[in-house]
Amino acid sequence: MGNLKVAAMFLLLLVSTAKAHPGAVFDVRKYGAKADGKSDISKALCNAFKEACAYPTPSKVLIPKRTFLLAQVSLEGPCKAPVKIVVRGTLKALTDPSKMKVDGSWVTFQYIDRLTLSGGGTFDGQGSKAWGTCGLKSYCKQLPINLRFNFITNAIVENITSKDSKQFHVNVLGCNNLTFRRFTISAPEHSLNTDGIHIGRSTGINITDSNIATGDDCVSIGDGSRQITITKVTCGPGHGISVGSLGKYKNEEPVVGVTVRNCSFFNTMNGVRIKTWPASFRGSVSDMHFEDIIMNNVSSPVIIDQVYCPNNECNAKLPSLVRISNVSFKNIRGTSSTPVAVKLACSSGIPCRGVEIADIDLRYTGKEARAAVSECSNVRPKIFGKHSLTICT
Repeated sequence: MGNLKVAAMFLLLLVSTAKAHPGAVFDVRKYGAKADGKSDISKALCNAFKEACAYPTPSKVLIPKRTFLLAQVSLEGPCKAPVKIVVRGTLKALTDPSKMKVDGSWVTFQYIDRLTLSGGGTFDGQGSKAWGTCGLKSYCKQLPINLRFNFITNAIVENITSKDSKQFHVNVLGCNNLTFRRFTISAPEHSLNTDGIHIGRSTGINITDSNIATGDDCVSIGDGSRQITITKVTCGPGHGISVGSLGKYKNEEPVVGVTVRNCSFFNTMNGVRIKTWPASFRGSVSDMHFEDIIMNNVSSPVIIDQVYCPNNECNAKLPSLVRISNVSFKNIRGTSSTPVAVKLACSSGIPCRGVEIADIDLRYTGKEARAAVSECSNVRPKIFGKHSLTICT
């Protein structure tokens, strides 16, 4: 009889829990969130996530179709089961950076396994009032990044927009098996240091079916990144898709296995690029493959730059010590807004090895009546296929 009573009490507990959170949906409005344009919902969101994270079966945090004001927030696991965060509305950041903690974050997700962020909503960093606070030489580290993913595993971000971040839109650190799908990044060309997605020390990061328009690199790949796949991404405006810059700091980890395929670039400063500092610490970049890419009015469509030294912040006379090997550029076509459509400036100290170039069709469309050209140093690439310009002679 005692066992029956315990079972009955457990059943009642399950029923009451289901009534409190039907289908394990944790709506931020039930935690006090108000869409009045002035009430910060960070406490409500944290409380909703905390309960969802502790729920024993898959759960969902819901931000409905409204506009909400959100201060800095960190959503942290580990969680007991998969968690979906469904953002259907618009989340707006505070406009005054001085009212935010100086930790470089607006919304942070960390130490969560099996996270899904989706819903068609927008994270609006309201960065336009902050961009002017940074000079061209200032890195603006005090300004918050829209979305940080720290040590996230087996996760998907899809049907989400990041708009007008004050600094980087997305920073990925220490993550494994994270996919961005149908992800939109929107910021004007003049926005400073607003990299779209920056990846560092992470493995198995996939970006696909996405549109990135911003004022810096559409995607930037830092040290320790492995098995990064970027497909069907439209980039522009922006500075292109970049591996690096690398070699500035001691003990940087190798970058291995980057594939950029079936992507399009429109009116960007660069197309596909690998960049390392001169006078650098030792490092390595290997297995880089850029294939089936369209360039439309791109300033530097194909570039390896091992003398990257913005604002003369380094000794350009000393060679880079970052080794670049096993790189291919294949089936890249379109137009270049500058005469030098292909530039491979490798290190004089450690020349590039294993570089392959195949089927490059890039036409110069500037005012000068001349054809596109290539410039190459410290590299002897293998040339295959047909080309609209002479490569590395």
